[in-house]
Amino acid sequence: MRPLIRLIQKTYRMVEPHEGSRVLHNVTSLSWLQVVTYLFPIIILPYLFRVIGPERFGLIAFAQAFVQYFMIITDYGFNVSATKEISLCHEDKIKVCNVISAVMTIKTILTLFSLLILCIVIYFVPRFTNDWMVYVLSFGAVIGNTLFPAWFFQGMESMKYTAKLNIIGQFAYAFGIFLFVHDPHDYLLVPIITSASAVLTGLLGQYILFTRFSVSFQWPKLKDLRHQLQAGWNIFISVVAINAYTNTRIFAVGLLTNNALTGFYSIAEKIANAVQTFPLSAFSQAIFPRLSKIYHKNKTKAFDIMKQVQLITVIVSLICLPLIFMAAPLIVRLVCGGTYPAAVLSLRFLLISVFFIASNAFRVQFLLVCGKTGIYSKIHITMAAIGFPLIIIFIYSFSYAGAAMATAIIEAGVFTLTYFTVKKLTFY
Repeated sequence: MRPLIRLIQKTYRMVEPHEGSRVLHNVTSLSWLQVVTYLFPIIILPYLFRVIGPERFGLIAFAQAFVQYFMIITDYGFNVSATKEISLCHEDKIKVCNVISAVMTIKTILTLFSLLILCIVIYFVPRFTNDWMVYVLSFGAVIGNTLFPAWFFQGMESMKYTAKLNIIGQFAYAFGIFLFVHDPHDYLLVPIITSASAVLTGLLGQYILFTRFSVSFQWPKLKDLRHQLQAGWNIFISVVAINAYTNTRIFAVGLLTNNALTGFYSIAEKIANAVQTFPLSAFSQAIFPRLSKIYHKNKTKAFDIMKQVQLITVIVSLICLPLIFMAAPLIVRLVCGGTYPAAVLSLRFLLISVFFIASNAFRVQFLLVCGKTGIYSKIHITMAAIGFPLIIIFIYSFSYAGAAMATAIIEAGVFTLTYFTVKKLTFY
């Protein structure tokens, strides 16, 4: 542990005191959110799984995976492109207002477009028509996601608002689940409560945006809309590609198996996602705007910081992930209330993919920091072209555990491509 502590101290000394303090403050704020996000599923998932049963749990997981595609459309890469732009022009109120107005206008239009697509799918596709209420009620999460200006708070390095509001949303969700969901017939209340908590968080985010930061909305000019669409395009394509082998897993399991098996697989994936995001996601979000500013002033320094942070992440992963890997049977038994070997196998393969993701997170991010969005996009499009059919083939061959096996292979491929791509970059 001492070498790891010394490495962390060395990395901290590489940045200016005020820069390090700002990043640590944001990491602390987001870590509280990650703690809540990490703990609540441990409490809620076993309760929901037992109360509504694996079949209805799987149906809701399938619906959530489906509406996730609409979140990708409405986000349109703004979580990176707009965040970076806000971080670089945050002192210019006019530019900030222009960015906010253009981004929110585009997101609103894309949300209406997404709702239209949802209605068409529900009307024409029997797989969705039979349970149309679940999908319609789940769409509220898309509206809440559109309203919540996480990209703005991150760009302003004010992630405390993201943390506080999401914690409020998590508590509202947990309160609603335990208060109203008591038997299998209450399963429709789950997407209602999920959507209501998301919309509540989004509305509170809008209130803080316009009251605490003294910004205003103005009808955007056509050139501003075009600029934001162009800035976010490569990121949007990359996110679509990434979701071809991430979010598609639950969706594909739901299409190719049944709701019960989808429920078991989604449990394994939710556990793996909790391990992946805590605390990596908090640190990644906190460091992105600050590293963008450092890169703007000193490319070599930003590159060195990235390498040090990535090394720390690898070491931490090598310490923690093997312990979780060995505890997988116990974790699945606690959550599902029984021994499910395929769920344990799925979780273990997903943990292997988590290692590759953690070992690659800041290299991937650095491609965005240094403006290599085209390269970033090509890597993920390439792996999507390989990964999507691989997932389908593995699910056919090994049922829902096949999705997890394919994921480990895909993330290993992303790691390899990114590693050698970043290695070719020179800043000395």
